[in-house]
Amino acid sequence: MTSPAIHPVTNETTWAEANQALLVAEFARLKHRFAQGDRPIPFSSARTEALPRHSTPAAIDQLVDIFDLTPFERDILLLCSGIEMDSELAELFGPASSRTPITFGLALGSLSDPHWSALTPARPLRRFQLVQFVQMEQTRSLTTSPIRIDERILHFVAGTNLLDQRLGGINGIVRPPTEPVLLASEHRTQAECALAALKEDHTRAIHLCGNDPLGHQDVAQIVAAELDLRLLCLSAEELPAAQADLDQTMLLLERETILLPAAILLQLEESGLTPSARRLAEKLPGPVFLSSRESLQLNRPFLRLDLDKPGPAEQRRLWHQALGVKFGDESDKEKTTSDPVIAEVDNISDQFSLSASTIFTTSATVSSRPSPEPHQLWDACRSVARPKLDDLAQRIVPSSSWRDLILPEQQTDTLHKLVAQVRHRMTVHEEWGFAARGRRGLGVSALFAGESGTGKTLAAEVLAAELRLDLYRIDLSSVVSKFIGETEKNLRQVFDAAEDGGILLLFDEADALFGKRAEVKDSHDRYANIEVGYLLQRMEAYQGLAVLTTNLKSSLDRAFQRRLRFIVHFPFPDAAQREEIWKHIFPTNTPLNNLDYAKLAQLNVAGGNIRNIALSAAFLAAEERKSVGMSHLLAAAQMEAHKIERPLATAEIRGWE
Repeated sequence: MTSPAIHPVTNETTWAEANQALLVAEFARLKHRFAQGDRPIPFSSARTEALPRHSTPAAIDQLVDIFDLTPFERDILLLCSGIEMDSELAELFGPASSRTPITFGLALGSLSDPHWSALTPARPLRRFQLVQFVQMEQTRSLTTSPIRIDERILHFVAGTNLLDQRLGGINGIVRPPTEPVLLASEHRTQAECALAALKEDHTRAIHLCGNDPLGHQDVAQIVAAELDLRLLCLSAEELPAAQADLDQTMLLLERETILLPAAILLQLEESGLTPSARRLAEKLPGPVFLSSRESLQLNRPFLRLDLDKPGPAEQRRLWHQALGVKFGDESDKEKTTSDPVIAEVDNISDQFSLSASTIFTTSATVSSRPSPEPHQLWDACRSVARPKLDDLAQRIVPSSSWRDLILPEQQTDTLHKLVAQVRHRMTVHEEWGFAARGRRGLGVSALFAGESGTGKTLAAEVLAAELRLDLYRIDLSSVVSKFIGETEKNLRQVFDAAEDGGILLLFDEADALFGKRAEVKDSHDRYANIEVGYLLQRMEAYQGLAVLTTNLKSSLDRAFQRRLRFIVHFPFPDAAQREEIWKHIFPTNTPLNNLDYAKLAQLNVAGGNIRNIALSAAFLAAEERKSVGMSHLLAAAQMEAHKIERPLATAEIRGWE
């Protein structure tokens, strides 16, 4: 079978007129035959006499070439088309209410060069459903069952080659791709490999494997365009599960690949290669592209190409290209350093992992503003990279700053060093070459250890605010599962979603998840160790910023310590630090009444307890319509002590009345 010719737009009107002229002549021939009962005029003579000369064949003759139809099968399609398109031809078979149906029996007895094989399921009329049986009486035989032309084929015969609405309509499963504007250099190389493979064998499947589904689509679109094919994209999750429905969908897809012509891109989601997706991937003739994060095995010839999101250096080149700067061009260095939006690109390229198409759309959105600011480009990237973790994590909007974090100088200095490492990864990893030795272990991870309330979670908020990252606290109750394999699955979802960057992953109370591996005594120990082993691998491979907090550092597996870039001990605050905490604990709008911070610092509690006391005291003062005073703080401190089951010493609250 051959594919239909691609009609140049400049010739569309002329070709449409020629196509219509042939149909008129062919319908006249059929009317003459059925009205007079004479021997029909051979279809070849009608074509040569009625059709104006044109380089592109008429639609009916394209179908003949595509499906290798015989003259008899051609006349069946013309007769069924004429009943729909020519009222005079239709009236020859009676009024609409009692019209004699078109059947194979009628065609065998009336048309030229009839042959029984046209009725068989292997021939194109039934194999590709060019005609359909009209379900009427179950007692009808094959030759007496009414037939009609398929609507998609009728439109094609009339000169309109559009995607079947059962596939591309409102409820269809097929969607058109977006046109690629930017393409990563490695992706362009892989596109050339795919193109060469399909030119050698167009039935071969191309498996695009990696974490860049948008990049997969761009590559498939470029390859399809080079082969003069349309690309039809569909999600594996939308494929019907029922065998009969799936077979019908596959038939329609195969027919479209021939008629348009087109290539198929099957996009596999988290569900992986479902039975329906596997059947389509292995049975549908090529060219077929498969897009998935993980590698697949197929029972058909295929070429696997690895296509991940571009690395930081390549992302920087794409950003410069999208923003109109020729990256590496000496003439643009001044613009690169002077334009604050472009200068922000280094930070963005290192922090986020975005597809080329996402870079283009994001840059276009920000550049369209009258006077774009650097933070607008950063915030736009945060928005598009924000993961879908609602079921497994809580998004916290950071509102704290360094002034809210009261720590000893050594711990504060370590946190500032952590920020510096996150900010200068582009320089060290890419420009100085550390990433060339492998990207494993290049993420920044830290352990915050200390008693409850000493500021571990607050420090994570400060880091997120300083680095302009979204903070996601992992909900361990949702992640950890008693079912084998579910914990790893949930953790994988967390890390995969976080790979786009722009977030800080906070594993609060991490000892529950990162605990020591135990001696294997039963299957439960073995699977618990597997969970820890999986975490070790993902933590080392994670490219972003992750913070673990624990009250029990000794409970963590020692193998995690090597994979942690920073370990910060949060000590219990001394009196001087507690006084500073008290001075900064109240918002500026809170009315205060002669608070003695030195006396408040006598209370030997952590910063988290101080915050609880301050908040409770504020409510007590609001109830009395007064400013927050020492008496309110005393009552609140007694409430907190009762809650934590810790009696207050007289020396701690002396002078609070």
